[in-house]
Amino acid sequence: MDEFVLIKKYFQKISNNNPGAKKLNDDVFFDKKRNLAVSIDTYNEGVHFPDFKLPHLVIKKILRSSISDLIVKGVTPEYYFISASGNKNKFTKKNLKKISKSLNQEQKKYNLKLSGGDTTNSKKVSFSVSTIGFSKGIILRNKAKLNDDIYVTGNIGDSFLGLKILKKKIKVVSKLKKYFINKFYCPSLPYKISKELHKFANTSIDVSDGLISDLAKLINNQKLSFEVSINKIPTSKNLQFYLKKYNKKKHKFIFSGEDYQMLFTAPSKKRSLIKSITNKFNQKVTIIGKINAGYKKNSLKLDNKSLNISNFKGYSHKF
Repeated sequence: MDEFVLIKKYFQKISNNNPGAKKLNDDVFFDKKRNLAVSIDTYNEGVHFPDFKLPHLVIKKILRSSISDLIVKGVTPEYYFISASGNKNKFTKKNLKKISKSLNQEQKKYNLKLSGGDTTNSKKVSFSVSTIGFSKGIILRNKAKLNDDIYVTGNIGDSFLGLKILKKKIKVVSKLKKYFINKFYCPSLPYKISKELHKFANTSIDVSDGLISDLAKLINNQKLSFEVSINKIPTSKNLQFYLKKYNKKKHKFIFSGEDYQMLFTAPSKKRSLIKSITNKFNQKVTIIGKINAGYKKNSLKLDNKSLNISNFKGYSHKF
């Protein structure tokens, strides 16, 4: 079974006495009385990052993807706790210094405070990160409205190409190699517009498992569907250059996740407000589709053709 079936079958019921858990169908815990939001994530070597040869970048990826869960809820992360598992071959003095330096850089960049954690010995490297923020409300899943515009921030696909390069499945010139690998490890989070999200978004999620997969999760309890245009999904100039130079298809590179961009819906009447806010913070946002009625099937279109959406489901942990 996949991770979502596992959660629903074995753990959802025992969270029913805890409204803040959101029936385990959201990315965060939120206690409205205490204005408290919490997220937790685990990252394993060989699953979430190929190896531990670049510890200073691995730790940045881990922390950014962790705080992403709060940012897309309109919550500013303030504190984080990190638990690390590894061994003397991986947690050398040299590597630990690199990790410490990177964490310090990230704390300054995102105004975070390290607040605790744990360490254990293991064969493979693994990290668990909990992030905490405070807010009067959050942007929930399953709050999309009929005819909402579907937006995504930033660009999609760079991280996937970076992973392919790291796994030596793709070769590119050194300049592009550096760019795409950096995008895999250091996603550009839409941090600055997070506080403004409440002004326009009906529902929101980050693109972690894949754009289509995450969009399906975003409305999974609603009698709604979505329509997305591949032509409208934003990509960087570097990815466009790569696709053209090597004659590759765009849709082969933009649905595998790890982008950590904000995927949200908003009514069309909010378009001018969204443009004003995002321009103010120099944040790229793009309308890539719309929310349709539930009797319609989810649709993914390339030019005027509909593609088989089951081919673009993204990543899911299997058990």
